[in-house]
Amino acid sequence: MPLWPVYTGTNEPHDGIAELPAPPPWRDFDGGPVLPVPDAAADTAAHSPDRTHRAETYQATEETVELVNAALYLRRPLLVTGPPGTGKSSLVYAVARELRLGPVLRWNITSRSTLHDGLYQYDPLSRLYAARQEAARPGRTGGTDGAGGTGGTGGAVDGSGIEHHLRLGPLGTALLPYDRPRALLIDEIDKSDLDLPNDLLNVLEEGQYEIPELVRASRLTPDGVAEVLADGTDERVPVVRGRVRCRAFPFVVLTSNGEREFPPAFLRRCVTLHLRQPDDRHLAEIVRAHLGEPDAYARTLIERFLSRSGAGDLATDQLLNAIYLARSAGLDAGSLDRLAEQLMPYLGQSAQSDVF
Repeated sequence: MPLWPVYTGTNEPHDGIAELPAPPPWRDFDGGPVLPVPDAAADTAAHSPDRTHRAETYQATEETVELVNAALYLRRPLLVTGPPGTGKSSLVYAVARELRLGPVLRWNITSRSTLHDGLYQYDPLSRLYAARQEAARPGRTGGTDGAGGTGGTGGAVDGSGIEHHLRLGPLGTALLPYDRPRALLIDEIDKSDLDLPNDLLNVLEEGQYEIPELVRASRLTPDGVAEVLADGTDERVPVVRGRVRCRAFPFVVLTSNGEREFPPAFLRRCVTLHLRQPDDRHLAEIVRAHLGEPDAYARTLIERFLSRSGAGDLATDQLLNAIYLARSAGLDAGSLDRLAEQLMPYLGQSAQSDVF
């Protein structure tokens, strides 16, 4: 029987993702050949102590659990909005850890980011250099096959093939035909160029894309298979005739600080979750998860944090910093109060209060 909720928010890893029901007919994908999801420790950049801590200590609200499961069931991206410091980017690490989705793929967006950056990177100059080296090699006969095969005599590997100079990006890797969803964080999508959300529409809707360089090169090889590097690993994955199509639609989290509006066509293809500033009970749970049971002074700081949050934006990590220093620095009460005030400046004026 289908399992609801698949993601529970308890931070206890399990294989409930295997009990996810079949997707809606309009979100069914059949890519191949099927690939296993890499182990969570396979990507050393993604497997770091800070990210592990964020995943283990994330405190999900009931609304968050419901909408994460809605995105998983519907095979839709999750657009997470809210003030800074409310845990938008940490959410994807918590879900990936609980559901054993492997290393989180991360695409940090800037004003110069393009769809191509997220799908793959190809370096034609390094390929040209490799081709010249190959042509100058003693005993070389014949040309390259254009797709990374072996050429000449002696069976040496031809490093001038396209696949040796191409690496899939985070989005391109997430859409490989894995046997269970990969987790992808597209961080701060509101900082992108105006065209990027619209450019993402077709790829996220269709769950597939083409690599033109490999499409052309595939005509020169019998099976049309190129072995390319995936994001976050030195392992190679097969791409057939330059086309990539997912099998299990990835769990995609797009975060936004609300610095811009998105087109309706983009919004209707996402499940939207708005994270609010936590209330006193939720704040105490966050402090407890990160730093242990709040003492009297920590509760005083929580109350001060809540009383000030109605006048401007404050981030939860500012409160955690203040409580950590209060416990560790050995300062007197007056110094602690002054330091706490300096550690919790307003990040900006709020149009309306997020306080419960």
